Amino acid sequence: MAEVASMTGFSDSTQTTEFGAVTVEIKSVNGRYLELTLRLPEELRYAEGSVRERISSLVTRGKLDCRVTLVRDPLAASPRLNEAALALLNELTRQVHAALPQSTPMGVGDVLRWPGVIENTAADPEVWRGPLLQTLDGALEGLLQSRLREGAALRAALVERCDRIEAILVLLRASMPRILADMERRLNERMTQALGTVLAGAALSREELNDRIRQELTLHGMRSDVAEEMDRLAAHVTEVRRNLQQGGAVGRRLDFLMQELNREANTIASKASVIDMTTAAVELKLLIEQMREQVQNLE
Repeated sequence: MAEVASMTGFSDSTQTTEFGAVTVEIKSVNGRYLELTLRLPEELRYAEGSVRERISSLVTRGKLDCRVTLVRDPLAASPRLNEAALALLNELTRQVHAALPQSTPMGVGDVLRWPGVIENTAADPEVWRGPLLQTLDGALEGLLQSRLREGAALRAALVERCDRIEAILVLLRASMPRILADMERRLNERMTQALGTVLAGAALSREELNDRIRQELTLHGMRSDVAEEMDRLAAHVTEVRRNLQQGGAVGRRLDFLMQELNREANTIASKASVIDMTTAAVELKLLIEQMREQVQNLE
């Protein structure tokens, strides 16, 4: 059974480097499409394209808010001597003195002004690219796991409501012969009583009147029969189960099926003329509405 994911989740991740710490916080809620809001420190704007590309490669739907914060280590920002450049300068100075013994030695100021002797690696924004993307991967992994856990809970809730809808259909199917028979009997009594008082002055015979009553009863029975609606409801529920079993990005397909389920439940409600059918229709509509709300959160 493949997994289904919710669009609701939260995760954060922090990585500490020699230059400071970078934190990525991601939260998501349901949405029709992928809507990404990205908040980056100004010095990390250069990495925005890479961050967006990495998020969109893993997340297809939902409103995502991604916030990146940067805390620099003040000691790491202090200037440092580049030992390699200093050693090279020392060797060059030795060679010059060997060739020109009378040359004036370099002063401290001259050494410090030499290109490359003083470095401040933390001032280069590129040093943050690797830690930023690694921290983003950690936050995304946590977000996806959070969404999968939520998706598993939503799947269980949807399956439970599918069970309840099917149970209602079983009871309704078993009750329909009795319901239709009771409806026909009551309608026959009312029509016979209403038409019997005018039979004496009517041009119709008793047999013709009985035929007319039977026609009306047949038409009423056809209008009250919900066998087709129950069959379609059962088929839609089966399709809901199949999509949940298949897994993946099923949110849009299930949203369409909720519309179809609601359509059939509305038809049953419109045909209901006894309390049993009305109660069943109300329970069906309630369960379908609960499912629709849950489906809105599925990716």
